[in-house]
Amino acid sequence: MKYPISVELVEKSRISEVDFSNLVFGRNISDHMFVADYIDGEWTDCRIVPFGPMLMSPAIMALHYGQAIFEGMKANKDAKTGVPLLFRPEMHIERINRSAVRMAMQPIPDEIFMNALNYLLDIDRAWIPESEGSALYIRPHMFAIDATLGVKASDNYRFVIMTSPVGPYYPKPIRLLVSEKYVRAFPGGVGFAKAAGNYGATLAPAAQAKEKGFDQILWLDGIEFKYLQECGTMNIMCVIGDTVVTPNLTDTILAGITRDSILHLIRDIGLKIEERPISIHEVIEANKSGELKEMFGTGTAAVLSHVSEFSYKDEIYTLPPLEGRKVGPMIKKVLEDYKKGIQPDKFNWLIPVKKTILITSHK
Repeated sequence: MKYPISVELVEKSRISEVDFSNLVFGRNISDHMFVADYIDGEWTDCRIVPFGPMLMSPAIMALHYGQAIFEGMKANKDAKTGVPLLFRPEMHIERINRSAVRMAMQPIPDEIFMNALNYLLDIDRAWIPESEGSALYIRPHMFAIDATLGVKASDNYRFVIMTSPVGPYYPKPIRLLVSEKYVRAFPGGVGFAKAAGNYGATLAPAAQAKEKGFDQILWLDGIEFKYLQECGTMNIMCVIGDTVVTPNLTDTILAGITRDSILHLIRDIGLKIEERPISIHEVIEANKSGELKEMFGTGTAAVLSHVSEFSYKDEIYTLPPLEGRKVGPMIKKVLEDYKKGIQPDKFNWLIPVKKTILITSHK
């Protein structure tokens, strides 16, 4: 192994403190985390340690110049064997490294990423919830650690993976406010990357939307304020007539792995798909004519979140009730069953976590 991993286990697990029947997204962090440092031109000191605070300088460049990226993944247990299953981890490696390159950061070797996931999920497999709609959320992230105030790319980085048992992100259909002022991303920017600053910039508009009674923002493009981009932190899809329509990927839209998976599943069952620019005016006209059958967001955290209403220029547009929808509920069920090994793995998306033989110390 080019990048050996040392392991230090907690003396006592905190799992008994968690109410698995009432999981609030991101609130409970599992016992252990993976840490690796990029120092002097090489990845080093790969380690599993008890989750806890890190000692860092307030001058680290991530805090000042925004060199910070992350990923979001999930793991479930095989419904038959109980073995933890990773879902399309290679796509997450590719995406975090695309983000790293865009942010002038150091890409992470595949071996480090995959071995870290395997060790971490094997050690904390008891934290994977098994109730419907729940999963173990996995948060890989990397940030600049040079302690200097010069505006440049950092030379050194820290890569961390932590996990958290979670329930459904949105337990009910959501209401969207179409943004007429704020923009999530511009061409030539970092909208396609999972850069921390992308999300920080959305918090104030999202808070304003919630003050008006909405759950999230439906983002439009920054040039014409016309074309759908994303909703909240999710990709957006509409069912118009018998066709699933979703914005084509550009440098302003995140290449969602859930998006890609859902498009694969939709094609597999023979439904029509169009990946193209879609304007808010087209969506409104389809709603008025009765052709807008469904609208939903897709993402790792939320999986698939149905949209009940959206507001544009102070007018509310209501979508058909959930009970009459055919595509979204079916696809969500198929995808969730797939992740638990209930559906045949025809696309080779699942990677079982292997048992690891560990030389450990206890803290």
